[in-house]
Amino acid sequence: MDTTEQSLRQSLSEKSSSVEAQGNAVRALKASKAAKPEIEAAIELLNKLKLEKSTVEKQLQSTISSSGNGSLNREAFRQAVVNTLERRLFYIPSFKIYRGVAGLFDYGPPGCAVKSNVLSFWRQHFVLEENMLEVDCPCVTPEVVLKASGHVDKFTDLMVKDEKTGTCYRADHLLKDYCTEKLEKDLTISADTAAELKDVLAVMEDYTAQVLGEKIRKYGITAPDTKNPLSDPYPFNLMFQTSIGPSGLIPGYMRPETAQGIFVNFKDLYYYNGRKLPFAAAQIGQAFRNEISPRQGLLRVREFTLAEIEHFVDPENKSHPKFPDVAKLEFLMFPREEQMSGQSAKKLCIGEAVAKGTVNNETLGYFIGRVYLFLVRLGIDKERLRFRQHLANEMAHYAADCWDAEIECSYGWIECVGIADRSAFDLKAHSEKSKVDLVAEEKFAEPKEVEKLVIKPVKKELGLAFKREQTKVSESLEAMNEQEAMEMKATLESKGEVEFLVCTLGKKVSIKKNMVSISKEMTKEHQRTFTPSVIEPSFGIGRIIYCLYEHCFSTRPSKAGDEQLNVFRFPPLVAPIKCTVFPLVQNQKFEEATKVISKELTSVGISHKIDITGTSIGKRYARTDELGVPFAITVDSDTSVTIRERDSKDQIRVSLKEAASVVSSVAEGKTTWQDVWASFPHHSSASADE
Repeated sequence: MDTTEQSLRQSLSEKSSSVEAQGNAVRALKASKAAKPEIEAAIELLNKLKLEKSTVEKQLQSTISSSGNGSLNREAFRQAVVNTLERRLFYIPSFKIYRGVAGLFDYGPPGCAVKSNVLSFWRQHFVLEENMLEVDCPCVTPEVVLKASGHVDKFTDLMVKDEKTGTCYRADHLLKDYCTEKLEKDLTISADTAAELKDVLAVMEDYTAQVLGEKIRKYGITAPDTKNPLSDPYPFNLMFQTSIGPSGLIPGYMRPETAQGIFVNFKDLYYYNGRKLPFAAAQIGQAFRNEISPRQGLLRVREFTLAEIEHFVDPENKSHPKFPDVAKLEFLMFPREEQMSGQSAKKLCIGEAVAKGTVNNETLGYFIGRVYLFLVRLGIDKERLRFRQHLANEMAHYAADCWDAEIECSYGWIECVGIADRSAFDLKAHSEKSKVDLVAEEKFAEPKEVEKLVIKPVKKELGLAFKREQTKVSESLEAMNEQEAMEMKATLESKGEVEFLVCTLGKKVSIKKNMVSISKEMTKEHQRTFTPSVIEPSFGIGRIIYCLYEHCFSTRPSKAGDEQLNVFRFPPLVAPIKCTVFPLVQNQKFEEATKVISKELTSVGISHKIDITGTSIGKRYARTDELGVPFAITVDSDTSVTIRERDSKDQIRVSLKEAASVVSSVAEGKTTWQDVWASFPHHSSASADE
């Protein structure tokens, strides 16, 4: 805990005790009918102590708010953003006329445009620039695929139920809400209790169902809506289950991620790429998770868009030829050592982080750098973007290293992109389940003499011992890795017999020395066969877009100063509409000029909107600023027009014929507004009612 907060909590506890003791003293004096001056002196001291307590309370509240734990300002800001987004139809709850369904949202016209622009830039920044292979796979996935990947057995969250109404809640969310509310709103808790609650928040992701249940009981947490007691936590699988075909005999699920479609197509993609590594496959598509208690708007939903990359690489060579392009980038990074020691994220050079081993390898580091550039170009504030390394207890056992791109918004730090070195787990899992080798090859210039493990099951002996189960036992023996095989060899030589688990039979069998031959032999090889490792950047598009909305939202006073006007300061790259066109007055000449400009804007691919309402120019500017439109063309002549830039409100005058090309060059990033401002006559906006 912050030392200032800790000392203030300790001081407040002492002041509270002093006030209580002095209050008791005053009551005792009154009960004993002490002299009036004595009682008045005691009351004066009590009031002084109460004032001191009040001062410490205010200091503590201020410390909590400034450290980012205070929620009042964040909630007010969030409500302003969400109200604007829903009123201007960026997004709205789905099935609204039927009271909606939690965790489902519809994107309106400007929201669709922003999403389309984000995905278009994602394709340009990753798929095109990195020569990736894009695929599009079905959302409905057979159970066998997700059984192999581990989702059927392990894709769960812990859930509790209201014991009387049956309403379900996500257990860790209830515990998190309790701890957060106590820390932010209960100033009476001791420094020790505050430290305990902060520790719970830091490690709750690692809690088992038993520990989580113990914490819920310890803090007396009940159902939020009814205050009824809760059940013990138990796992709930987050996948939407379905069946494929009318017979119902083929079980399936709506995919929880897009990655599995790429993994199962690895063999064909490898051949399509000329049997060369490294290569990357990419996919944009819908994913589905049956969240227990969806909340936080677009951040936790039941259907969402993912953009995922699977970069296949030789596990013995994870260098990247383009790593020098990003090696000098500096940005906020939060390695696990800093997290464990209670430090904050700090700016690190990605090249140095890879060189020191903080980031496991160059390819992982390269994608971290590319993700940083992508998010900043979209309009994410680089000071509120950090890359946090997974703690040891967060990482899957097979993962080599994992980092999350986290963006700070009114909900706190939100994971928006995961960048993980998943090793060879996925391809090996699907190879084992499908019996199809998902491997790559490296051909040697000259044959190499290598020591190779040779496992030869003795089928005659296995047949006598296991009869119909012989094949499965034999296949399991041949599938042993080198460590398992050499341990078995040593045990057989010392004891003559060993217990061996046959996974496909679900039981252990006894293997005798005469049933298998295990040895190492020197052989000449012309090529090396191996299972590639996978570096996976996975983007939650909805989360990125929501954080972008918050980072771009601001208010500014109207010209009269009597109201605050909302502005979305989207970069032109992602703005839903690039330009608006206003005839100054309803006049045939101006309207004809407006049509000419509209036609030229369309021909150069610039999205725009014509506003011919009779309202003042100032109100029309304010309306488009609230949609995040970066440029406005005002037609006040049939030969020249003004172009206004949203953020500065500066205006230039250009000829009618130049208007579309000027807006196009700035919107597409070919030039900057500063360059344009320096090249054209300035126009005073004093007459505009802004």
